[in-house]
Amino acid sequence: MTTKIKYNANGLENYFNEKFLNNQTISSLIKIFQDYPNDVIYFFSLLNNKKASSIFRVLDFPIKEKIIEGLSPIKKFHFLNNLSVDDRVSFLENLSKDSLKDLIKYLSKEEKKKTLVSLGYPENSVGRLMIPYYISVKNTWSIQEVLDYIRKEGKNNNEAIEIIYIVDEQGKLLDDIKIREFLLVDPNTKVYNLMDGQYSAALSVTNTEEEAIKIFSMNNRFSLPVIDDKQILLGIVTIDDILWVSNENYREDIQRIGGMEVLNQSYMKVPLYKLIQKRAGWLILLFIGEMFTTTVMQHFSNFIEKAVVLSLFIPLVVSSGGNSGSQASTLIIQAMALGEIKIKDWWIVMKREIICGFFLGGFLGFTGFIRILTWHYFRLFNYGDHFILIGITVYLSLIGVVLWGTFSGSMLPFIIKKFRGDPASSSAPFVATLVDVFGLLIYFSISYILLNNILL
Repeated sequence: MTTKIKYNANGLENYFNEKFLNNQTISSLIKIFQDYPNDVIYFFSLLNNKKASSIFRVLDFPIKEKIIEGLSPIKKFHFLNNLSVDDRVSFLENLSKDSLKDLIKYLSKEEKKKTLVSLGYPENSVGRLMIPYYISVKNTWSIQEVLDYIRKEGKNNNEAIEIIYIVDEQGKLLDDIKIREFLLVDPNTKVYNLMDGQYSAALSVTNTEEEAIKIFSMNNRFSLPVIDDKQILLGIVTIDDILWVSNENYREDIQRIGGMEVLNQSYMKVPLYKLIQKRAGWLILLFIGEMFTTTVMQHFSNFIEKAVVLSLFIPLVVSSGGNSGSQASTLIIQAMALGEIKIKDWWIVMKREIICGFFLGGFLGFTGFIRILTWHYFRLFNYGDHFILIGITVYLSLIGVVLWGTFSGSMLPFIIKKFRGDPASSSAPFVATLVDVFGLLIYFSISYILLNNILL
């Protein structure tokens, strides 16, 4: 079913009415928003709170900001107060301080308190993700009391109530029980008779998003409780939020690995000036780094003039080091993201990568050596009287450069992680630049040692 919007001098003549929009799926609404970007605010204002909240969370940040700014004060008040705490915090934390202060004023006293508490937790922590909507009961209650409480509180709970949390008088988490367990026993049974004395898994309010993703991956649960250091139940995190965060983190890491700042919206929606801005910084930094390769080549310019044949193998040697460094960097970043290695494992990783670099460089060096001999013997190219020495130079240089590539590519993520940076930023372009500079130094140094007073 399609409906076209017709424009006249006075604006919209025929438009999607409120009933039509609220009957659409989220994917259909997104398509409508994309097709009519100038009418997004108007369409959004026609949606009921549930539909508006559902689509708001999947929109790019600039569109969210545009919608909120365009809503009337009354609609803004109702929408922000009905938005779940985690989605609200996810939006507000990206605003400027002035915009944040302005929007906080639209929240009720209770919702403002919940929001400010969540914003007080570290960025990218579980505290920012958790929602204070859950069903908790005392272990001394009867099953009938629990069911009555669920009927009463479940109406106001925006999240699923698949799990019922058992707490003591101080609010300490004791157990978590699926709601079906309460439906299959006598109403007079006490809650403690259903308990096994432990909950399957819980998140700490200070856990990072990456740690939360890992814990969810090991537990087949729709939601997990969030506790503090005293095991007090503070809220829950649901699987849909974790999946959303996982997708966002994946997209950000891919962009950082490509050597650029993170885009907060889809590629097609990013203004051209911002796309240039996001990419220029890293490119300029990498370009400055690559300028050192010019410095190295200028230093060895006399050698190159005397033995031009050496310049033929610069791309071969340097690119091999960059490729090996990128491989090592990617493997370590992925292992860190999955929690397979910690900072304390750097020594083990370094030893493994040094061995790998030596053998990989040896394989490539031997291949390069054979290539020089083959081309010379079959008269495909004349490398001169000292072609064997040139082959040995390339052989040893490849071992050294690949060894340096695997070493630097594997250690940079550890160094950046140690200083609380994002290991993904030590990605392929950065490693390749570093390897290019030192790769040339290694290549020309070995050339000088082996060919001095012979070709040089």
